[in-house]
Amino acid sequence: MSEKVSVQDRFWNEYTELVRQTVIPYQWEALNDRVEGAAPSYAIRNFRIAAGLEEGEFGGMVFQDSDLAKWLEAVGYSLASRPDPELERIADDAIDLIGAAQLENGYLNTYFTIKEPDKKWTNLHDAHELYCAGHLIEAAVAYYRGTGKRKLLDIARRLADHIDEVFGIGPGKLRGYCGHQEIELALVKLYEATGEDRYLRLSRYFIDERGQAPNYFAEEWERRGRTSHWVQGTTSPPDLEYNQSHLPVREQTVAVGHAVRAVYMYAAMADLARLAGDERLREACGKLWKNVTEKQMYVTGGIGSTHHGEAFSFDYDLPNDTAYAETCASIGLVFFARRMLLLEARSEYADTMERALYNNVLGSMSRDGKHFFYVNPLEVWPDASVRNPGKRHVKPVRQRWFGCACCPPNVARLLSSLNEYIYTADRKRNTVYAHLYIGSEARFELDAGPVKLKMSSELPWSGKVSFEVLPESNAPAKFALALRVPGWCAGARPALTVNGKPADYRTERGYAFVEREWSQGDAVGWELPLETQLLFAHPLMRANAGKAAFQRGPLVYCLEEADNGAPLASLALAAEPNLAERFEAGPLGGAVVIEADGTAIEGAGWPEDSAPYLPLRPRVKAARLKAVPYYLWGNREPGEMAVWIRTARP
Repeated sequence: MSEKVSVQDRFWNEYTELVRQTVIPYQWEALNDRVEGAAPSYAIRNFRIAAGLEEGEFGGMVFQDSDLAKWLEAVGYSLASRPDPELERIADDAIDLIGAAQLENGYLNTYFTIKEPDKKWTNLHDAHELYCAGHLIEAAVAYYRGTGKRKLLDIARRLADHIDEVFGIGPGKLRGYCGHQEIELALVKLYEATGEDRYLRLSRYFIDERGQAPNYFAEEWERRGRTSHWVQGTTSPPDLEYNQSHLPVREQTVAVGHAVRAVYMYAAMADLARLAGDERLREACGKLWKNVTEKQMYVTGGIGSTHHGEAFSFDYDLPNDTAYAETCASIGLVFFARRMLLLEARSEYADTMERALYNNVLGSMSRDGKHFFYVNPLEVWPDASVRNPGKRHVKPVRQRWFGCACCPPNVARLLSSLNEYIYTADRKRNTVYAHLYIGSEARFELDAGPVKLKMSSELPWSGKVSFEVLPESNAPAKFALALRVPGWCAGARPALTVNGKPADYRTERGYAFVEREWSQGDAVGWELPLETQLLFAHPLMRANAGKAAFQRGPLVYCLEEADNGAPLASLALAAEPNLAERFEAGPLGGAVVIEADGTAIEGAGWPEDSAPYLPLRPRVKAARLKAVPYYLWGNREPGEMAVWIRTARP
């Protein structure tokens, strides 16, 4: 693994700085209920009440604590790359508040401390106690690594030790697991930060126990009198597929249920497969990965197609206008992809990580850093969002905040830790893998010795990437540099140069290997073919039959009403679209836009006040269509948006 990576990229630093300077401070105000017109968070207030510093009732969702934890995790990553004494002081005060709310035995959850102190650990299916604990643990590890301060880490360890005392297969222990997976991957991080094997064993217990018979959630539901946290009165038995507890995890082959819970669990499974050498767990991860990415993923990297349960539905069911594609789910997919890369460096994992990052994740946040999408559709008709009950989850504009605000702080923590996703290093094989082409400086410990690497990248607008190799000693170092060949190269072979001269390379699992004895200042040029492509969907994706989408490099494009008028459904690509690209400055901040020849049905050709269906041939006119990067949609006036467009091609 890399010891230190810092992002130095013209494109991405705009967003990492936006998170540091705007998003993190804005979200702190939101957590304190100081954003006018935004849904209240209650998060800080709940901790103050639990700590005995204020009187009142618990406010918000049962998992409200997790919003503060994710904010602190983002702060930890941010401070690691850019010290900020004032931000650190604010975070330290928040950590003091969290510590004051922790019970003597290590338990920490403001909902149960304030509202139902006698019902701790009695509703694991609904109540998110372990989920909140997991996010606190992740925050603690990030803050410790970013600042060297142990207070939050010690709080998290006390909480983890308490959980270890409560759960397990020993006498008097609960043989349960969380309804919303998160604790599993967090405990792996705590193990890696502390070296304490008990945290790894506890993570493995939660994974191994899930889905075993008799099912814990069914038994717990009976003990509760068949009640639910969310619904008054007697309820139906729990849907075990919803939180992936219908089968032992090693027997699961198809992604089902709540998408965020699924990919958080899959990420932990991949971690444990790697650390424990568990081949059956590894095989399960591979099968689940293929199902998610080949049959249940949007072209934007979104997953979880239905708003009913924020869930996967079934293979190839990927509607555009009712898509859910929750931001958190794509972030979880990025987590899963990175862990699959640690299991084995295969370009398909990095391709998906890149797709989700550049499109679904980045598109969920406005350019001002103060408005967010929870849902990321591929088609928007604003009137339907307001008037159709089945589409009200689809918003034509980003929101200031949410009552369930899991997504905004999740974006902040991912972008603040972007440096962790660019490379991996295999010390024994003396190989450095470049997964994402994001300008950066990195240092690696290889058996060949410590190595520094500097990458420059012009993505996503140009395919030019270069590396400068800087072995720390003056002596040459022999190692391999493995460069991902992106799937969007469309079969073209990227050009490689070493010290300005063309060089050959071998490919393995989608990576170009450059193996040599490197000297101080050696330069590698990597020219990626970058041109607009028309993508077509699998025939079983009925929503996209007869349609195409634009992609250029890692970016998926969309049409907006602001450029093309309405209705977008009346537009179609010409059989020969004559694609053109140009860089355009303006309200979108500067981006490559795509233009194409097409047609539009003339509304004037339809008789006014006529019947809705007539045996007429509508008049069609030529139109020059314009597409913008999907991640930038919704940053102008509200209007229609569509990723997929009808085409005259078969």
